[in-house]
Amino acid sequence: MKILVVDDQTRLAHLVKQGLTERAYTVTAVRTCAQARDALCEDKFDLIILDLGLPDGDGLDLLREWRRSGFKEPVLILSARDGVQDRIKGLDLGADDYLPKPFSLEELLARVRSQLRRQSDVKETVLECRGIRLDLLHHTAQVHGAQVDLTRREFALLEIFMQSPGRILTRTFISEKIWASHFEVDTNLLDVYMSRLRSKLENNADKPLFKTLRGVGYQLL
Repeated sequence: MKILVVDDQTRLAHLVKQGLTERAYTVTAVRTCAQARDALCEDKFDLIILDLGLPDGDGLDLLREWRRSGFKEPVLILSARDGVQDRIKGLDLGADDYLPKPFSLEELLARVRSQLRRQSDVKETVLECRGIRLDLLHHTAQVHGAQVDLTRREFALLEIFMQSPGRILTRTFISEKIWASHFEVDTNLLDVYMSRLRSKLENNADKPLFKTLRGVGYQLL
């Protein structure tokens, strides 16, 4: 399980990271909104622990941005703002839990376990976006109700985008999920597969499904 900790208090972030790592979680710790955005572009996380008072912005604005972009993974707010209205606002914006500082590490770990358990219980087997329906159990794909034949690798590539609609996925992130090495990507194989997906899925040239960010990656709009 991968967890992203967003907190600019170095000592506290280290304590949380150490506590989670000792429980066999894979933890990435960042200090700013910008670093959090970069981390989400580079990797997929099962849970985010989010502070609100960050050096370059408000964590609530970051949370709002994530939810609007389609990010569905659980977010646990960890903040010194402990008023009732603060909690209500955080939960209304899409947080799954809210733990005020100071806090007990054991309580934080219990809440993390609860969120991850709940997430595994509701894991989707059918993904839908922009008229595309991807059935992960039966390995089938439909576009506006019409069956589309995809190869195994095309299906895996589309699944990555369907799990993170609206997010910019870097070439490195995609290649690490689809290919065992970067050699194939260096030969522009990723671009070939993206071209194939577009030809099979995009029926209207005026309304593209994918956006290419040159030198960066791709985005499912």
